[in-house]
Amino acid sequence: MKQMVDAYHKVGGNLISVLEVPHKQVSSYGVIAHGARDGALTEVTGLVEKPPVAEAPSNLIISGRYILQPEVMRVLEKQEKGAGGEIQLTDAMATMIGNQPFHAVTFEGARYDCGSKAGYIQANLAVALERPDIADEIRAFLVTKMN
Repeated sequence: MKQMVDAYHKVGGNLISVLEVPHKQVSSYGVIAHGARDGALTEVTGLVEKPPVAEAPSNLIISGRYILQPEVMRVLEKQEKGAGGEIQLTDAMATMIGNQPFHAVTFEGARYDCGSKAGYIQANLAVALERPDIADEIRAFLVTKMN
């Protein structure tokens, strides 16, 4: 998160984190179209929610961390349903492109897809294994389940 805050102080506006995934996985996520890149910082020129693989503008997916200007929430209030018949934050953010600075920071580190059942469990296990007060008990539980 510090990387995003530092980037925000540099460029301002709207800032999202992105993650590079294999191209065949992009249809499950919001995807950015990108402009100029400066290390981990990338200009966002477009956003699309859950595009077909053949139409995805990149393999940089929105990884769920945002620093957004308040105007995007006003757009979201009036947002029509988009992909999946749901109101999409990605669609609201896309309307801000060209009106305010919009950039992405490429995220490096562990990411868990909490939108899937397996990803949710994986995230909880990863956090539990980092906690000194319960890590040994969780590790022992996992060992018994693997045998």
